[in-house]
Amino acid sequence: MPKKIKRIAVLTSGGDSPGMNAAIRSVVRTCAYHDLECIGVYRGYEGLIEGDFKPMDARSVKGIINKGGTILKSARSKEFRTVEGRQKAYKKLVEAGIDGLVVIGGDGSFTGAMILNDEFDFPVMGIPGTIDNDIVGTTHTLGFDTALNTVVDAIDKIRDTASSHNRLFFIEVMGRDVGHIALNAGIAGGAEEILIPEEDLGLDRLVESLRRSRKSGKTSSIVIVAEGDKIGKNIFELKDFVDDNMEGYDVRVSVLGHMQRGGSPSCFDRVLASRMGVKAVESLLEGKSNYMVGLQNTKMELTPFDNAIKGKTKINLELLRVSDIMST
Repeated sequence: MPKKIKRIAVLTSGGDSPGMNAAIRSVVRTCAYHDLECIGVYRGYEGLIEGDFKPMDARSVKGIINKGGTILKSARSKEFRTVEGRQKAYKKLVEAGIDGLVVIGGDGSFTGAMILNDEFDFPVMGIPGTIDNDIVGTTHTLGFDTALNTVVDAIDKIRDTASSHNRLFFIEVMGRDVGHIALNAGIAGGAEEILIPEEDLGLDRLVESLRRSRKSGKTSSIVIVAEGDKIGKNIFELKDFVDDNMEGYDVRVSVLGHMQRGGSPSCFDRVLASRMGVKAVESLLEGKSNYMVGLQNTKMELTPFDNAIKGKTKINLELLRVSDIMST
């Protein structure tokens, strides 16, 4: 028989993303709905080790659904990567009478949750919170949609000045290992080229593409570059290469950086977070553990942590083709 759940803890870990607060709110209010106690863990796994806990009720999460970041804070924890650190965390959970844990974060956070479950048979559920959208088992991670809207808004603004001065702008967006943000935002923002880790365009082909754009009458261009793109060592090297090999463009660089992680979550992310929080808590009540909640074909489904962590998301080939056609 599954262990009876009476008290659930929730924490946020890793990089923050818009929608994390909405997910915290959902977990807390779902607990209240089912007459469960909810405990907020501050500063991720570091706070778990130190017992940095605070009881939360439905009123304690009012007014946070529209807030970016995370009210529970987030922190890296080297100690949690050790057996001794995880033993301390487990002891704090037991001492506090906590029966289950909801972890909101990315693949690194889920790895920690999975190991905690493996070592101590402690019930855990995961909610994917990362703007990169790089976790298998869900079509959308929390924050991805909001980050896309932030990037597209920035592209629109930069295009105004690019057109005014006949400039070529390289705009770097987040995406260390995947190009989901770059590809989607690039299409939505009308970019002439999109450089992503999954597709090696090549420097010579990039220059040729820009020459074709110039010949077709374009006086300014936008190139979106995922930070993990393999063409050059960095976006500034790309600028130097184009400066050296192509006349007629005044080249500028804009690195959007951490602004992509901030801001009020979109309607989509707020609804997604609310659905995920309910599914995570109710899955624990059903005796399930070691799963991540995800959106699949418009439904909330569960994916084993092991699959979510080890799997690799694939770029949408149809979007690549659309991108090529739109850049004509």
